[in-house]
Amino acid sequence: MRYQLGATVAQTAVRILTEAGVDRVYAVVGESFLELLDAVQRERAVALISARHDAGAAFMAEAEGKLTERPAVLLASRGPSAANLAIGVQTAYQDETPMVVLLETPAMDPVPPGSLPAADLTAMFEPISKSCVRAQDPDEVPGLLAEALTRSREARPGPVVLGVPSDAWGVPYDSAKPVATVRPPATGTLGRSADAVAQLVDEARYPVVIVGGRARSARDELIAVADELSLPVYNAFRRQDAFPENHARYAGHLGLGIPARQLDALERADLVLALGTRLDEVTTQSFRYPTPQQTLVLVGTGTDDTPRRGLTFRIDSEVEPFLRELRSVAAPRTRRASAANAAVHTFMTPPDTSGNSRVHPADVVRALRKLSPEDTIVTSDAGNVAQFMHRYWCFTAPRSQLGPSNAAIGYAVPAAVAAKLAEPRRTVVAMVGDAGALMTGQEIETAVRYRAPVIVVVFQNGLHGGFATHQARAHGRLAGVTIPLADFAGWARGLGAAGYTVDDREELEPIIASALVRQRPCVIDVRTDPDVVTPETRLSALLGAARQQPPVT
Repeated sequence: MRYQLGATVAQTAVRILTEAGVDRVYAVVGESFLELLDAVQRERAVALISARHDAGAAFMAEAEGKLTERPAVLLASRGPSAANLAIGVQTAYQDETPMVVLLETPAMDPVPPGSLPAADLTAMFEPISKSCVRAQDPDEVPGLLAEALTRSREARPGPVVLGVPSDAWGVPYDSAKPVATVRPPATGTLGRSADAVAQLVDEARYPVVIVGGRARSARDELIAVADELSLPVYNAFRRQDAFPENHARYAGHLGLGIPARQLDALERADLVLALGTRLDEVTTQSFRYPTPQQTLVLVGTGTDDTPRRGLTFRIDSEVEPFLRELRSVAAPRTRRASAANAAVHTFMTPPDTSGNSRVHPADVVRALRKLSPEDTIVTSDAGNVAQFMHRYWCFTAPRSQLGPSNAAIGYAVPAAVAAKLAEPRRTVVAMVGDAGALMTGQEIETAVRYRAPVIVVVFQNGLHGGFATHQARAHGRLAGVTIPLADFAGWARGLGAAGYTVDDREELEPIIASALVRQRPCVIDVRTDPDVVTPETRLSALLGAARQQPPVT
C-alpha cells in the first residue's frame, strides 16, 4: 500500500477507505474531523453524506451495510453527537451489519481553560459493538482503521468503534510505520462435514430450513437445495428477501402475529437447518422453536454457542459454500411434499375491507405492491405498521427488504435514503407510521439535497398503534398513545419534496402511480383507520373484551 509523501492522517485514512471499497461516509458535520471531511471532499472516491441528525446518519450507515454487506463509515463528534448514534449502532450489532464508527476523543494537546471539552463516550459502545478501541497516537489511526474495516466483516459481522483524538487528523502521517492490510473477510471452514448433514437430512421425516439475512448472498444455491431436497423454507424475522415468497417451497415468514397455521411445518419438523440467522425471540416465536426434540444445525461464521436442550450441530462456514457442498453429496428427494404452501396462500389472502369508512392499511400495501416494480426496495420501522407490510407485500426479489429486528422506531426514512443512494436505479419505498415519521423524517430533506427520489408512505392513524394494542390487552384503557393528526404532505413540500394526502381508498392507486414516476422525493400521507391495529385485530374489540373481564379479586 503506497501513501503520498507528507500526507496527513486524514488523507491516508481516505485512501484506506477507497481501497477497502467504502462508498460513503455518513455524518452530521462537526469541527472534530475538519481535516477528514476536507480529505473526503478532495478525494471524491468516497462520498460524504451530511445528514440532519446523528440518529438519521447512523440508520443510513446501517441500512447501506445491510443492503451491500460492505461497511459504511459513520462519524460522530463530541458527546451529544456520539450519544445520538447509539440506536443505529445497536441496530447494526443486533442485525449483524458491518459498520465502522469513528468517534471524537479528547485532543492530545491540553484544552485551553474555558474551552468545551470533548467527552470520550467510546466505552458506552462496548456492549453494542464488536470492539471499541482508542488511538493513542496519530500514527496508529491508519492501521486501526484498516483493522476495523476488516473486523467489521469477519465472523459475525457488526459495528467496530474507533476513537480518534480530535487533533489527530491533520498530523502528517509517518509512512515508514507499517499499516495493517485491509484483507477480504474470511470465508470460514466447513467444521462438520456436509456428508453428516446430508445424512441427517436423508434420515429426517420432516426437515425444514430457517434462513436469515447472512444467507442473502447464497440465494441461488438455497433455491436449488430447497428444490432438490424438497425442503420447506422459512424466512427469519424481517429477512423476507432471503428466499422468494412466491416459491413453491416457501413455508412462511417467522414474524410477529402470524397465523398459527403457518407454523404447521415447523411444529412437526424433526430437523431444523438454520442458515445465516440468529434465532432471536421473534424468529423462534418466543423461543418456542426449535423444540428440544428437534435436531438443530446452525450454519454460519461466528454462530452463537449458547447451549440449548436438544441435539445441536454448529458449522463454522459461510452459507453459500456449505450449500454448494451439501448439494454435491446429498441425494435428491422428491417424496416430501411442500405441505406448508397451502397455509401460505391462506396467509396471503387479503381481508375484506369494503366495510371500512377509513383507508385500511392492507389496501395501502396491496396498492403499492401492485404498482411498484418487482425489485422495489422496501424499508420499514418497528411497530404495527410493519405487520401489514410483512403480510401483504410478498417479497420475491433479492436484497429488497430493510428493517430492524430490534424495536427501533425511525429507521424507515433514513434507511430509504441510504438504499436509494446505494441503488439509484431501483425504486425505494419507506413504510412508516406517523410517530416514526416525525422522529427521523427530517432526512427527507437529505434525500432532496442528494437527489434521491424515495417514496415515503406515512400510515397516519393518530395513534401509537403498538403501544395502544398492549395497553388495551393489559389494562383495557389507553394512556398517552394518541397523536394529533399532522399535515405530512404540506410538511414534505416545505422540505422540498412532493406531498400527497390520501383520505379515500379510491385515491390510492392514482396517487401512488403519480409518485412512482416523479423524479423527486415524495411523501404520501395516508389517513388510515385507527381501529385497525394489526391484520387480525381491532382496537375497539380489545377494549371491549377487556371491559367484559371480571374484576381481579
